[in-house]
Amino acid sequence: MARDQVARTCFERVLPRDVMRYMRPSSNRERAIMPIGKRWMNGSVLHVRFLGGNQQQRATAREQAQWWTEHANLTFVFDDAPTAEIRIAFDEHNGAWSYLGTDILQIPPDEPTMNLGFLDGGTAGHEFGHAIGLAHEHQNPAGGIEWNEPVVIADLAGPPNFWDEAKVRHNVLEKYSHDQVRGTQFDGESIMLYFFPGSWVRSGVGTEANEVLSAMDKAFIGGALAYPKEGPTPSEATVLTVGARKRTAASIGAPGEEDLFQFTVDEPGRHVVDTRGSSDLVMKLFGPGSATALIAEDDDSGYGLNPRVTADLVEGQYWVQVRHYNQAEGTGTYSIRARRA
Repeated sequence: MARDQVARTCFERVLPRDVMRYMRPSSNRERAIMPIGKRWMNGSVLHVRFLGGNQQQRATAREQAQWWTEHANLTFVFDDAPTAEIRIAFDEHNGAWSYLGTDILQIPPDEPTMNLGFLDGGTAGHEFGHAIGLAHEHQNPAGGIEWNEPVVIADLAGPPNFWDEAKVRHNVLEKYSHDQVRGTQFDGESIMLYFFPGSWVRSGVGTEANEVLSAMDKAFIGGALAYPKEGPTPSEATVLTVGARKRTAASIGAPGEEDLFQFTVDEPGRHVVDTRGSSDLVMKLFGPGSATALIAEDDDSGYGLNPRVTADLVEGQYWVQVRHYNQAEGTGTYSIRARRA
């Protein structure tokens, strides 16, 4: 195959802790597209800063980013803010890539979180899909692609990728398990599915270069598992009173549900936020004054399978996001409290 076709293949940037992570074998469930834990809070406002790029490149990025916000309860603000969550470079020697969703918060603020080294078709739209938490459709456990593995490994071993077999398997051949992702049936028309040549596929029939959002992309990103327009937002979060004598009762009523809470710190100092109950929960704490600035996250530091976050907080407004550890099937009741340590 022509090497320039390989060069136009996006790769996901992952955090060091996730490099070569184990992807559990998939079941027959038809679920995938957004790895669990990468989603921003519903209704988030994400600021964007350009690190270079000409007027036309920037205009293309802005235009294609809005493809998602037409359907998702998200807002992109292109204000080049110093604290922007999404930071875009245009290095033509570094391909096209983006970190996934909230992984962006772990990247130093002076480094790019996305690169648009080429802008063919819907490339910018594809990369903004990653930035809001979407994975490559070819790693959907619902299947759809049976790889001609020796050819894929050989092609990606050469320029411009120079990947060894382990990296090829991780980035292309392996699929997520249904309990690692939220999502839909395999979508051969998704903008998150890149072009693959027929020689890479056992059937000999490759994939198309999808350059716009598919109907399933639009339905999923605005649906209950992603960013529903009617879903709860940070401004609608349940208010917790710091130091309240009575804990606040809550529940994960449906698989995949995420509960949002808000509290205000009037006096700086060490604070504790924790849950109680038999449900196996995960917690994230954001702030001050920003529902996208991640302070801490926890799984089982509290009683039993409950999360507990202890942090030194300044004055301001904070948000807490709580979900069940098992987002595919988990539900259950719990209580939550925020207090000074």
